[in-house]
Amino acid sequence: CTGAGAGTPARHQVVLLGAGMDTRAYRLPLPAGTSVFELDHDEVLGAKAGVLGAVAPRCERRTVPADLGADSDAGFLPVTDLGFGRTAHLPPPEPARAAAAATGAVLGAVLTVSTVTGTAERAGELLDRHPGAAAEAMEGFGVAEAAAAHGLPVLEVRAISNPVGPRDRAGWRIPEALDALARAFALLVPALVPVPPAAEPAAPSAMEAAAEPAAEAR
Repeated sequence: CTGAGAGTPARHQVVLLGAGMDTRAYRLPLPAGTSVFELDHDEVLGAKAGVLGAVAPRCERRTVPADLGADSDAGFLPVTDLGFGRTAHLPPPEPARAAAAATGAVLGAVLTVSTVTGTAERAGELLDRHPGAAAEAMEGFGVAEAAAAHGLPVLEVRAISNPVGPRDRAGWRIPEALDALARAFALLVPALVPVPPAAEPAAPSAMEAAAEPAAEAR
């Protein structure tokens, strides 16, 4: 949103609900005077601060610890259960199967979370609620929401650096995951973008066809 009084420069505010590891405040050339408010669980914002360290944002950045949902007699309800947005985005079946076949990837649900799973108990709880889930992430759902708003299909491809569960940094394989992602993208393009057939020679026009016998007669 923006606002300004008479004779004063406009101020811009950006509010990120469930900000997770989003880095817009650090990488986007936002207008002067922009303030970015990041709302998420306190432990997520703390983990993010540890990752970014002393990196300076490109605008005013404010963090707001918050539980994104509501308490009820049935327990905590996420914002989706309160009627905001949706709970799932599905890719077109055929491109999804083609991408999985081309890359050797697992085809399954990616769970969007606002808190990184750090215990075996939490991992088991998620798997009980979402059998067959392939991974957890934070960013993909926002991209899918934007794509849906513009009527575009979306397919999420993720390279896994560590299993969901206890956070063991010694077991993180981030370089290997990035290499796998690069290899996958090289295979995705030919699998998802069909190569147009070679153009056939154009048939001669009626005038050309009529002119050939005359030329032979001369």
